[in-house]
Amino acid sequence: SFEAWFEGQGWAPRPHQRALVGLAEAGRSSLLIAPTGGGKTLAGFLPSLIDLAGRAPAAKGGRAARLHTLYISPLKALAADIARNLERPVAEMGLPISLETRTGDSSAAQRQRQRKRPPDILLTTPEQIALLLSHPDARVLFANLRCVILDELHALVNSKRGELLSLGLARLRRYAPGLRLVGLSATVHDPDYLRRYLMPQALEGEPALCDMVTAAGGAKPDISILASEAHIPWSGHTARHAMPEIYEAIKAAKLALLFVNTRSQAELVFQGLWRINDEGLPIALHHGSLALEQRLRVEAAMAEGALRAVVCTATLDLGIDWGDVDLVVNLGAPKGASRLLQRIGRANHRMDEPSRALLVPANRFEVLECEAAREAALGGVLDGNPPRKGGLDVLAQHIQAVACSEPFALDDLYEEVVSAEPFRTLTWEAYEQVVDFVATGGYALRAYDRFKRLRKREDGRFEVASKEVAQRFRMNVGTIVEAPMLKVRLTRRRSVPGEPGARRAGGRAGRVLGEIEEWFIEQLAPGDTFVFAGEVLRFEGLQETDCLVTRATGEDPMVPSYNGGKFPLSTYLASRVRQMISNRAGWSALPGPVAEWLDIQRWRSVIPKPGDLLVETFPRGGKYYLVAYPFEGRLAHQTLGMLLTRRLDRAGFRPLGFVASDYALSVWGLKDMAKANMDELFAEDMLGDDLEDWLLESSLLKRTFRHCAVIAGLIERRYPGLEKSGRQVTFSTDLIYDVLREHEPNHVLMQATWADARTGLLDLGRLADLLARIKGCIRPIALDRVSPMAVPIMLEIGREPVYGEASEAILADAAEDLIEEATRLDETDIDLLRHDGPA
Repeated sequence: SFEAWFEGQGWAPRPHQRALVGLAEAGRSSLLIAPTGGGKTLAGFLPSLIDLAGRAPAAKGGRAARLHTLYISPLKALAADIARNLERPVAEMGLPISLETRTGDSSAAQRQRQRKRPPDILLTTPEQIALLLSHPDARVLFANLRCVILDELHALVNSKRGELLSLGLARLRRYAPGLRLVGLSATVHDPDYLRRYLMPQALEGEPALCDMVTAAGGAKPDISILASEAHIPWSGHTARHAMPEIYEAIKAAKLALLFVNTRSQAELVFQGLWRINDEGLPIALHHGSLALEQRLRVEAAMAEGALRAVVCTATLDLGIDWGDVDLVVNLGAPKGASRLLQRIGRANHRMDEPSRALLVPANRFEVLECEAAREAALGGVLDGNPPRKGGLDVLAQHIQAVACSEPFALDDLYEEVVSAEPFRTLTWEAYEQVVDFVATGGYALRAYDRFKRLRKREDGRFEVASKEVAQRFRMNVGTIVEAPMLKVRLTRRRSVPGEPGARRAGGRAGRVLGEIEEWFIEQLAPGDTFVFAGEVLRFEGLQETDCLVTRATGEDPMVPSYNGGKFPLSTYLASRVRQMISNRAGWSALPGPVAEWLDIQRWRSVIPKPGDLLVETFPRGGKYYLVAYPFEGRLAHQTLGMLLTRRLDRAGFRPLGFVASDYALSVWGLKDMAKANMDELFAEDMLGDDLEDWLLESSLLKRTFRHCAVIAGLIERRYPGLEKSGRQVTFSTDLIYDVLREHEPNHVLMQATWADARTGLLDLGRLADLLARIKGCIRPIALDRVSPMAVPIMLEIGREPVYGEASEAILADAAEDLIEEATRLDETDIDLLRHDGPA
């Protein structure tokens, strides 16, 4: 029995686990919020295991295969990990239950068999749900589905993946009336939104929320910040200065997870640790661009306790419980309190024991951000993004999936679509426009047969235009649009010298190490070296979609830079950093170099109040600089920089360029910007005509349009036996964009493009809040030279893409000059010091 099994483990069912069993017996959907190590996953599965264990014995000849429970995870690795953990209680209790995983890594034969003879429990990802729903047998496959478990729900809902999944859940509810949904999460900023996401919505009135169960308990985490008193960089993002201390922390731990925010940073950190790994500690690398085989080897080694440290990105920060992790190291600022708590939860993974974490700021501003994140985590404060409105490009993909499965009537599908929370405000007019786009391509494209993907039957229902259209659609399902990638493949010898274009390499190619972005390889010449998969590789040439490489030991190898993966600074942490800077009494708790840095800023310029916007202007090197400190994140600052340069140009200040960080923004030009009217320069009306004119002139909208066109199925990356290159996709989408902009500016994809640009790419909501907040609170300060707080953003200006240790040396040389200038004391400063003293 289940009670006996719990007793055999030395456990007792926790109250929240019993609560979910009771809700399941009543047929109620639920959201479980429980700390890491609290048995969330078992709580979600327990009602299904009990129900399956109580089935009537199969008749002679076997029981017809029926899918009972779907488990949906945001990560393939998490689905595989949960499957391993679930197999043990099923086997130990002798339950007659079959369970399997289905991800993009599953073989085609396995996926086909699962549709014909599904297991009782299928553990999968959102993309596989969309794919299964596009097959003609979907209604039969899901007819007896009883439960859907959505793990790490907070990480699923607030993205296009979550939007597509919400439409899939709406369809599953139609196929399986009475379907029970269970959401699981440890870090929830807005639980009511998650409850609405789980429950079916009604067209009339407000929907009833599903039941919420909150588990009590959970030890407070043990969080420390590594901030050397000897040296804290003014700028930079690698945390190279801290590698010896990080290595010592690894030596003192059983197994440490080292989280970074980007894949390129993961490669750098891994190389930095190996250079000082004198004791030969087993340290591994794990990120999404590595080959599946290598990731699986690392995961297996973690589970076996064969590793001491793993350098990883977000691929391991959700719910996975491998090995005896007793330390989490976060290199760089975490960018969000919820993200930090999620990562900290990977240590110990036990509810009643504190998780131990070490934050390693890479520069002085990040010291402040790490302190803010630490305070938030210890105080249980969570942050997150506001709910998203469903995208029309996502809806277009779902409509085509439905048509590939079975014919649909307009009224029926509309009712189903608006029952999904992200689409509940979708108008009939917008819905009809999307259906017309999928069927014909829209007004401007309906003359081209290749854009006709649906046809209308005599009974008024829509169906897929042909089997070939359905086949191509299934090859392109999903909302994750990555930059074009090439396989990195080992070869045995170099390319023939002098070969035209050096695009072919001699020798037989070996195993695939992973994938790398096409644009990065295009910058390389044969013989160039770069870091990938924890090794230094020499580029030998291109062969179709393979990047052929050999192992090398070159100095100063390049490090691939990947699109995406960079997290914005959360609104909550930005506010906390502003407050910390303005609170001089609290500086004594900061590391000495950081407190001194702020003190010299106070003498040289001013310390901004939390509600103010400090704008400094000063001359340097024959140019004039404007530096503002909004603390609103890189995306909002980049948009602000674009708009400011337009206004400064119109005002005759002749701006030359700008750079943005998470904390500050710098514009430089040929005329003194201290003479500008700052209230007019930062006025809210810049988000009107200035914004639209700039967007129409820039390439930003074209890039966003490419993503929307791929998601909506207008442009197909993959064909049977063929995959388009990045250049082909760009050429195709740019042509279509120009046609639609001129002839149908209100086209579905143009609407989706503008919506994406406003919310994600430009962070317009946050910028609008900033401009409203600083109205009448701008603090302009004209200086004779650079201030200490301006040094970090000034070091971002003109940085060339130099990699490895050479980058650090160049940055150090530039920093020395700026720091000396910013901290040099004149007679006035000395007099202030005599009377005021340091903080």
